[in-house]
Amino acid sequence: MDIITARNLGFEYIRRDEEGNVEGIEKALNDVSLDIPEGSFVGVLGANGSGKSTFAKHINALLVPEEGTLWVDGMDTNDNSLLLKIRQTAGMVFQNPDNQIIATMVEEDVAFGPENMGVPQKEMEERVERSLKAVNMNAFRKSSPNRLSGGQKQRVAIAGVMAMEPKCIVLDEPTAMLDPVGRKEVLAAIHELNQKKGITVILITHYMEEVTDADLLFVMNKGKLVMQGKPREIFSRVKELEEYGLTVPQVTALSYALRKRGLPLSDGILTREELVEELSKIPMKSGFQETPPPAPPKAVDPTAFCINLNNVEYRYQPGTKMEVTAISGVELSIKEGEFVALIGHTGSGKSTLLQLLTALEEPASGTVYFKGQDIFEKKYDRKKLRGKVGLVFQYPEHQLFAETVFADVCFGPLNMGVDRKQAELTAYDTIKKVGLEDECFYKSPFDLSGGQKRRAAIAGVLAMKPEVLILDEPTAGLDPKGRDELLDMIASLREDAGMTIILVSHSMEDVARYAERIMVMNKGKLLLDDTVSAVFMHQSELKSAGLAVPEVMEIMTALSSSGMPVRDDIFTTDDAAEEILRVLREYRVI
Repeated sequence: MDIITARNLGFEYIRRDEEGNVEGIEKALNDVSLDIPEGSFVGVLGANGSGKSTFAKHINALLVPEEGTLWVDGMDTNDNSLLLKIRQTAGMVFQNPDNQIIATMVEEDVAFGPENMGVPQKEMEERVERSLKAVNMNAFRKSSPNRLSGGQKQRVAIAGVMAMEPKCIVLDEPTAMLDPVGRKEVLAAIHELNQKKGITVILITHYMEEVTDADLLFVMNKGKLVMQGKPREIFSRVKELEEYGLTVPQVTALSYALRKRGLPLSDGILTREELVEELSKIPMKSGFQETPPPAPPKAVDPTAFCINLNNVEYRYQPGTKMEVTAISGVELSIKEGEFVALIGHTGSGKSTLLQLLTALEEPASGTVYFKGQDIFEKKYDRKKLRGKVGLVFQYPEHQLFAETVFADVCFGPLNMGVDRKQAELTAYDTIKKVGLEDECFYKSPFDLSGGQKRRAAIAGVLAMKPEVLILDEPTAGLDPKGRDELLDMIASLREDAGMTIILVSHSMEDVARYAERIMVMNKGKLLLDDTVSAVFMHQSELKSAGLAVPEVMEIMTALSSSGMPVRDDIFTTDDAAEEILRVLREYRVI
């Protein structure tokens, strides 16, 4: 039996000006027909703007079809009398948890749904505890959601829907703000609901690894359903997915790279175990020697540091019963022109540290220096500091506010005292530099796509010509193509202008590809600070801190454990493919 049935579904977004005149029409869904079996685990993939979220909102009847019909458990979503029952049947977890957290205490927020459904008190309490434990947030049940990190809020939002125990849960990028271990925990909880309670799960994601074991995948592009099938079938079509702005799981990408180089591997490999098994079938030559260990990483030059933290501590709500130490005894230095990644589990203190660097918060003790000056001295010009140290927030689109993109980007320079002509010239150059098309200049920033909003927000910071650019999870929620374009742009800015970059990210693959140094936060302390290679060699410490190493490194470790003498300090698919081929040429018959 199908729990979701869509037939010829169509929906349009109409943009209007301030006077209500139609400025444009966007076809968000175009003749979408599909069936989702009850009790299945389904993945929905697609680039930003492909129609995924619009389709999800139709399942929850937040939107109703303009064309065609959508049935949820046999109920027509166009029937207003069925709206409450439909929303009890299909729960929704949004991309941004702030959109659905309403209570002043975590446990009250999780209890809100079951309470409104009339669930008896005792059962409601059991559901709340069970749901909070499932997402590892039971310790925060008495906390205010306002004091939680973005990732912790995401867990609370998921727990709130889980506590309602609907027949179907729709999750729109639910793990975008979570650390790697948190992502696995949440996915395990979702799978448990699916397998033990038979709840249908519809997962919208840009993390391809999250849906390799799904029952069915749907791929959307420009409002249309363009592919559907089992994961192995879909992920075998690498080139086609790339054309839609998507990618494949890392192990599939590596297998594909090896196939292109002539190895006789199966199509659509989805797990490390499958790749190890296929490579192990290639016979070994006798008398192979171990691969020499990699050269030790180069030490960072201790001179010319632009940022220094000396024994810094920060506490939230000091002197109250709610006092929490967010940062403790942190000492670090960042060199001019470095590309540094700051990583850590959800709630480890990363965002607090960024606020200290930009003087948005003041430490309880310790000193923060920018170019040798204490930024919390009374005479220090903090306004000038914020022109030199630019911060792009976790949701950069929240920084946008003006009527047009051009006006938004002009605001920073004008606020810093730059004359209008120079501010406009700077804004023009910066908007072009971040890759926004000419047609975006005089659009409202709120009419842009997700990726365009990120670029506009970054342009607003870059227009102030900062010496240091800090980015707090800038790619969360972006499709693979948009993510790569944004990070490539940031890397090129660093190369062209010698800018210091501090990137906060939960994507170990992004960190490995772009950064030259990693700082690891754990429980408010600096756990590790070294080159990328050196930090990722601490696999056990990273895992105990709620983190992981890049998937490619996990694959290489698995191959090494199987007896193939490959280096395990490799992080990208191309490097891994070359290393595997080198070993096979040297030690096996190929």
